[in-house]
Amino acid sequence: MMKTTFFTPLVARLTIAASLFCLADGHAATLVNNVKGYTLDEAGKRISFTNMVIEEGKVLALDVQPDNHHIDEVIDGEGKVMLPGLIDAHGHLLGLGANLLEVNLRDSKSAKHAASMVADYAFANTTQDWITGRGWNQELWSDRAFPRAQDLDNVVSDRPVFLTRVDGHAAWVNSKAMALAGITKDTPSPVGGEILKDSDGNPTGVFIDNAAALIEAYLPSASSEIYEQQLHAAGEHLLANGVTAMHDAGVNREVYDFYLKEAVEGDLPVRIYAMISATDPDLKTLLANGPIRDKEDFLSIRSVKAYGDGALGSRGAALLSPYSDAPHQHGLLLTQPQDMAPLFTTVIGAGFQLNYHAIGDKANHVALNEFEKTFAAIGGSELRNRIEHAQVIAPEDLARFAELDVLPSMQPTHATSDKNMAEDRIGKDRMKGAYAWQTLLESGIPLPLGSDFPVELANPFYGLHAAVTRQDRDNQPVKGWYAHEALTIEQAFKGFTLDAAYAGHMEDTLGTLTPGKWADFILVDQDIFNIDEKDIWKTQVQATYIAGKNVYSK
Repeated sequence: MMKTTFFTPLVARLTIAASLFCLADGHAATLVNNVKGYTLDEAGKRISFTNMVIEEGKVLALDVQPDNHHIDEVIDGEGKVMLPGLIDAHGHLLGLGANLLEVNLRDSKSAKHAASMVADYAFANTTQDWITGRGWNQELWSDRAFPRAQDLDNVVSDRPVFLTRVDGHAAWVNSKAMALAGITKDTPSPVGGEILKDSDGNPTGVFIDNAAALIEAYLPSASSEIYEQQLHAAGEHLLANGVTAMHDAGVNREVYDFYLKEAVEGDLPVRIYAMISATDPDLKTLLANGPIRDKEDFLSIRSVKAYGDGALGSRGAALLSPYSDAPHQHGLLLTQPQDMAPLFTTVIGAGFQLNYHAIGDKANHVALNEFEKTFAAIGGSELRNRIEHAQVIAPEDLARFAELDVLPSMQPTHATSDKNMAEDRIGKDRMKGAYAWQTLLESGIPLPLGSDFPVELANPFYGLHAAVTRQDRDNQPVKGWYAHEALTIEQAFKGFTLDAAYAGHMEDTLGTLTPGKWADFILVDQDIFNIDEKDIWKTQVQATYIAGKNVYSK
């Protein structure tokens, strides 16, 4: 078995930093008293408790008689509900931070409205060379049409504008950005991408999937200072929403090194399970470094994120049959079939977990096929490999996840966000294998859950609510959207705790509040197990603790 270690020269500094953290804690015992506590046991069964003793940042015992322990500090829970810190199994940490620091178009009502929001932001940020933002979604606009460069040119023409679609699989730019990148009517669409063009062949200003890289190459390079700002903006946001750990789905070499530096300095605000981007030129070098796990479990790197296809909303998800609302389109494969075997063999052969982005049924199908072939050739099924999103699956492929021990890493709010367009995209028949949470769970495979922030909002209680009700936060549709695939609150809770920890090889120290694990917990204002399901999303976090230390208070 491969040894998980730190590569030199950082090993000594990481060990010293971790030791200093422990010394600061000492051996004092803390009693968290007067709580209505819930956790799962190691078998995944929900248990309740009224107090918890913490020693050296870890849970020592539950439901104790305080007189039997030497207690140095008492935290009064004031009768609030205590839950384990929630784990988001798929997000983009610095992307969330960037989203919090740039123009946010999530609430835009039309292309014109979005452009006016960009104009306001540009006016307030006159020193920025580029105007960047995220969150537009033409499916929520009345005309449901892709925006155009002209919409932006009308309000910002002197500086380039680059706006990422809400799902991260398309970019909307102005003419200045296209001019800087040298984009003309003669520029061909790259493999795995599409430059949208009008009837005269002129680029409209929307770049799908790999085509966005033609513009991205001209964006200013991120600095360590910018990463710091993004990290702490995102960390504060997650802690306020009860997320104490997250799986970062795709980091490049620069972010890899940045996270190592932050771990050394003890400056990571949440626990990070980072997936190396399969497209990074230094992938083989990073694999050769071996798995990394910080002694304090703030940083773990032992997986790779690969990119199978695009997203459903931009018709980039790869489908076995054409789109129902665009019969000439099948979507896009971002990793070409001839490149899959070398990628799978390289990553899994290095002992790293492979986490493969697949939304359409074709992308899921070819990924499952490649996992099966790779396991037969070199093994590796024990690595808890994953398919990220697993959104639309051919019904005959549903059982293969459990058969192959490939985890479907899913995001409940995708269903409630997609419900207005998914059936249009793929038709009613293919919905039999779409967003099939309960079917997959019943097949015998764990179901790690997340949000895919900043594609969706990071609040995990929104995800718990969507998983249980299959409704949006306006209680629509009334009976739930394909409600037979809804989860129970216990199943959804497990997805955001124990199953998410398992998916990151971290269930030995995270995911439950049982003795020996880190005392990562939150205090919330209502009992999610004993309220009307429609109110789960309204849960407010009152306080967040990591390793027994208060890191957020409302």
